[in-house]
Amino acid sequence: MRKIAVVGAVLLLAVAAEMAGQGAATTAKSMREDFAGVNQKVLTMAKDFPEDNYGFKLKPEMRTFGGVIVHIASGNIYAARAGRGEKVKWDEADPKDYKGKAAIVAMLEKSINDADASFKNVSDASLAKNVEPWLDVMEHSAEHYGLLVAYYRANGLVPPESRPK
Repeated sequence: MRKIAVVGAVLLLAVAAEMAGQGAATTAKSMREDFAGVNQKVLTMAKDFPEDNYGFKLKPEMRTFGGVIVHIASGNIYAARAGRGEKVKWDEADPKDYKGKAAIVAMLEKSINDADASFKNVSDASLAKNVEPWLDVMEHSAEHYGLLVAYYRANGLVPPESRPK
């Protein structure tokens, strides 16, 4: 019976070691995936939302749908520059500089690609010491993702993530 217990323990340790070697999630890996995930959801919405509604506002004092997308992209621009080690402050991109859905989507895609490339170059050790600006921008984008859901619902539309799969 003792031999069976020892063999079982050895097998469990071997399986655990094998699983750990196959890409166990690290904090850095999880953050990169979450950062990319929220950006992908926003990009999907930016591409999906009707172009005719890009000027829609929930209230007169709020940003348009397109303006929210540009605002989210501004966060990615900030993160990309900070991730490259540049001394940076938040510079808000002006939605008026991006005419129409295609220009706004292209700007968002570029900001995502730049931020992802910058984030990939941040070492796990460096990220373990300082999660800024990545955590701030990820939280910022997620908050605005929720706002974009409201824009969808106010227009009688179902957000992509809420649609049956």
